[in-house]
Amino acid sequence: MEATLLSSKGRKTELQCSSICIGNLLLVIGALCLRLVPTGCMVTEVGQQKPLRFRKDGEFKILQVADMHYADGKITPCLDVLPSQVAGCSDLNTSSFIHRMIEAEKPDLIVFTGDNIFGLDATDAAKSLNEAFAPAISSGIPWAAVLGNHDQESTLSREGVMKHIAGLKNTLSKLNPPEIHVIDGFGNYNLEVHGVEGSGFENKSVLNLYFFDSGDYSTVPSIPGYGWIKPSQQFWFQRTSMRLRRAYMRNPPAQRAVAPGLVYFHIPLPEFASFDSSNFTGVKQEGISSPSMNSGFFTTMLESGDVKAVFTGHDHLNDFCGDLMGINLCYAGGFGYHAYGKAGWSRRARVVVATLEKIEKDVWGTVKSIKTWKRLDDRFLTGIDGQALWSKSSSGRRRKEIVAL
Repeated sequence: MEATLLSSKGRKTELQCSSICIGNLLLVIGALCLRLVPTGCMVTEVGQQKPLRFRKDGEFKILQVADMHYADGKITPCLDVLPSQVAGCSDLNTSSFIHRMIEAEKPDLIVFTGDNIFGLDATDAAKSLNEAFAPAISSGIPWAAVLGNHDQESTLSREGVMKHIAGLKNTLSKLNPPEIHVIDGFGNYNLEVHGVEGSGFENKSVLNLYFFDSGDYSTVPSIPGYGWIKPSQQFWFQRTSMRLRRAYMRNPPAQRAVAPGLVYFHIPLPEFASFDSSNFTGVKQEGISSPSMNSGFFTTMLESGDVKAVFTGHDHLNDFCGDLMGINLCYAGGFGYHAYGKAGWSRRARVVVATLEKIEKDVWGTVKSIKTWKRLDDRFLTGIDGQALWSKSSSGRRRKEIVAL
């Protein structure tokens, strides 16, 4: 299996390393808003917010921003753009893209999936973080973030970066679960999305969002390459998923099946290498830069029964989404202009929309379907690759369906 490291300019250097598969035994060891868009959540001040919830039209929309690689603003040059785009291109182009996406899609939640700043080129980590998230903050839209492998390479430690993020305005990001005293990484938490206000599900989470710190680089000398989601994190996920499943299937009103869950982190799982061009939507233009060992997290999610899709970044030239045993594994594609890319291949973002089932006129039930598409940073913010990720009728079986944009 190939593992990759990034140079000081975010370029990839290939390393050959052996694949080590570690099963469920590890889990046993480890156990030892005010804005201009429809309101999915009202954010008041840091640490205080009303629950995320579906809009009156029965939808909840998430904008995923992967790999901003923000550095020092307007003095930071763009990478891998056309010659005609070089002059005047900087981190500000990344900020402009976020503003345009917010205006076009009017999301209910913005999720940043790591490498939010490119630490090696960021003079002041706190300042770079403030500027990177400024478009989300100024919009008043709730937002959440996880860490990548480059966020901590400036003037703040990995813990310091996540603490800073968790202290910014309008964020729902958390340093770690408050009920867990020992857990690997920083930025492991979950968010619940309640049903429409006034419906029978207004006080019940009908969509669950999980966020993980997928690490930076291996800390085990005998294992080269990138980090991975550890047993302590998986144990927390198992307990949290079980708690949410039980709450969902109890009154009022009790449900027969579990609420769907979506998972966000930075470094893709080894299972992302399971696809070829015949069984995914999007493009694969570079190798899968997953950890060189398999910690079994995909199996853990599969066993939970609620996860319908996983969303990552890290590999900027991949933007595909494919179904593996009922769980969609999806890249967002590179977003930031100081991140490596491909000249002529537009930066992009992924959008996910969950839609509720209409029981009768103006009465909304639980989640009926989850769909996704991407938008390109071109003149028209062109939408591409619309597809259905999950629906109640699919019962976890793979469905290929084109979504109109």
